[in-house]
Amino acid sequence: MADDEKHPCNPPPAYLSFEEVSMDPHVSSDPFGSANPSSIETGRTHHTLCDDTYPGRGLKSCLTVFGAFLSLFFTFGQMNAFGTFQAWYATHQLQHLPPSTISWIGSLQLWIFFFSGACIGRMFDAYGPTGLMTVGTLCYLASIMFTSVCKEYYQYILAQGVLFGLGVGLLFYPSLASVSTHFSKYCATALGIAAAGSSLGGVVYPIMLQHLFETVGFGWGVRISGLISGVGCALATLMTTSLSAQKKPAPYFDLKTIADVPFALLAAGSCFVALGLFIPFFYVVEHARHLGVSEHMCFYVLAVMNAGGVLGRIAPAYLSDSIGRYNLLTPAAFLSGLACLTLWLNAHTLATLMAFSAVYGFFSGAFISLVNPCVVQISEIGQIGARIGMLYSIISFP
Repeated sequence: MADDEKHPCNPPPAYLSFEEVSMDPHVSSDPFGSANPSSIETGRTHHTLCDDTYPGRGLKSCLTVFGAFLSLFFTFGQMNAFGTFQAWYATHQLQHLPPSTISWIGSLQLWIFFFSGACIGRMFDAYGPTGLMTVGTLCYLASIMFTSVCKEYYQYILAQGVLFGLGVGLLFYPSLASVSTHFSKYCATALGIAAAGSSLGGVVYPIMLQHLFETVGFGWGVRISGLISGVGCALATLMTTSLSAQKKPAPYFDLKTIADVPFALLAAGSCFVALGLFIPFFYVVEHARHLGVSEHMCFYVLAVMNAGGVLGRIAPAYLSDSIGRYNLLTPAAFLSGLACLTLWLNAHTLATLMAFSAVYGFFSGAFISLVNPCVVQISEIGQIGARIGMLYSIISFP
C-alpha cells in the first residue's frame, strides 16, 4: 500500500506486538492488516493523532494547509474586519441606530458561526470536507450579494448575520479539521499557519473595503470583494482533503465528550475567554474615531490588530509543538485580557492605540491558533471534526 493511502491512525506493524494485535477487538487479527480507523486502543496505549508517530503526508498535506489558509483568509478574515462595516453603517445606512444595536449584526455572525460547529464537525467526520465547503462557498456568496442590496436593519441581520455566519462555519471547521488529519508532530504549526489566514485577511479586508466603499460605493464594493472571495473559497475547496476514514454516524452532541475531563476543562476555560475575545475587533475603529483619529487612519488600527494576529497565530503554534500546546494556551489567554485592562484603557493617543492593537492581536491570535491543536491532542482522528465543532458550539453561548 502506498504511503499516502495509509490512514494516519494506522501504526506500522512493528508498533504493536502480535499479542496486542490478537487481543485487541478493535484491531484485525492479521498483524499486517489495517486497524479500525475510528479507534486504535490497546490495553496499555491510547493513540491520538498528535502522537509523534505520523509525519505530514507531502503534497496533499501542503495543499490542504494552503487551502485552509485561503479558506480562513476569505471568510474569517472578513469576519475579523466587521469593525469596518460597523463604522460604515454608523455613518451611512444605519446611522439612525445606536452602535450597540448595529453590533448585533456582527455578534449574530459570531454566534451562528460558533453554534453551528457541533453539527458541521459531526458531518465532517462522516462525509469529509468537500461537500460541506461547497455548500459553504454558495452560502458565503449569497450572503455577500444579499448584503450589497440590503436597506433595512432586519435584512442585514438575515444576510450578513445569519447566512454569512453559516457560510463561514461550513468553510472554517472542515478546513481546519482536515489539516489536523494530515499532521501529528507538527500539528499545531500546521494549524497555526492555516489560522494565520484569518489574521492576514483581517489586515487586507478593512483597507480594501474602505477603499472600495469610497471609490465605487457600498453596493459594488461589497459585490467586488464577494466575487474575489468566492473564487478564493472555491480554490480552497478543491485543495482541501482529509485522511480520516471515519464514516460511522456519531451523535451531533456527544455527552461522553462532555464527561471527558480534559475536554470539559478546556471548554470551560474557553468560555471565559470568549466572553470578550472579539470586543476589541468590533469597537477599536469606533474608539479611534472617539480619540479624533482621521477617518483614513481609523481602519489601519484594525489592520494593525489583525497584523499582530498573523505572528501570534504562527510563532506560538510553532513553539507549542516543542514545549506543549497547553503550556502556551493559558498565558496567551491571560495576556490578552491583561492587554485590555492595561493598554486599551490607557490608550488616549493614536500611538498607544496602535501599540494596544498589535499586542492584543498577537496574544488573542495565539489563543485562537492554539485552542484547536489542544482539542486535537486529546481526540481520536474520527472525532476531530465533532470535538472541534462541539467546543465552538459550547463557547457560542457566552
